[in-house]
Amino acid sequence: MLQRFLDPLVLAQVARLDLIAKTVVDGFVAGLHRSPDFGFSQEFAEYRSYTPGDDLRHVDWSVYARSERLYLKRYRGETNSQLSVLVDASNSMSFASGKLSKIDYARFAAASLFYLANAQRDAAGLVVFDDEVRNYVPPSTRQGQFHRLLHGIEQAEPRLRTNYSKPFQHLMEFLRRRGVVVVFSDFYEEPETVIRSIEPLRFRGNDVVLFHVLDPRELDPKIKDPVILVDLETQDSLEVTPDYAQREYRSKITAHCEALRQKAKGAGMDYYLMATDKPLDGALHEYLSIRLGRL
Repeated sequence: MLQRFLDPLVLAQVARLDLIAKTVVDGFVAGLHRSPDFGFSQEFAEYRSYTPGDDLRHVDWSVYARSERLYLKRYRGETNSQLSVLVDASNSMSFASGKLSKIDYARFAAASLFYLANAQRDAAGLVVFDDEVRNYVPPSTRQGQFHRLLHGIEQAEPRLRTNYSKPFQHLMEFLRRRGVVVVFSDFYEEPETVIRSIEPLRFRGNDVVLFHVLDPRELDPKIKDPVILVDLETQDSLEVTPDYAQREYRSKITAHCEALRQKAKGAGMDYYLMATDKPLDGALHEYLSIRLGRL
């Protein structure tokens, strides 16, 4: 039953984004209560990895004694986190082999994280981008922020091409404190370019999570006859044969995802591949795992 309510196609039938977010998070939290690996309550205690320069007084030495890894323990009453979500709204995000596009899936996942942040009284902000920053909602906990964020992602319509440098330069300019930075994108760019654009945020001590949103047919194309494929961003066309799709293309997309994963890991970022036919609890699980310092 829980899986059904986290199915993105089922969620797509819900008219309001706030109800989608509530359904996903409430169902996920109910699952956490049954899990031996997670705890979740209103008195959420957060663990995060030690970063050089952090106050050693906040290190949990009992955890260090067991694991020989440094974690900081923070309580709700002491400090809350800051979440910044970047949503790629370039033309390629409009692709859908079924009823749900990549941008819709990203909207659902982002709304769920905003709902979770709102429930935990964390400051949350939004950047919508293509080749420019199209919308920026500064991180805040003020009244009405959740609905401002939802409005921002509801208005995110795919257009133009992707430029990763501009949104991250923008965020670097305006972020005043460290936090969690989450990026939803199909990452159709050289992995080196993506990571180079995002690295400065990691250097400043932010936890960075890359959610790689792809349609299942981008990962496993089903082509029975030769077809002409058109790039949604450049409008370039390419004739593709079934043999190319099954062999060469598959090896290329697999290599691209693996290169992005490895380069993200090397830069101290976290990477998670999200196919748009998969339940959204995977995104929340990954996000909370990072927050709890369990990776």
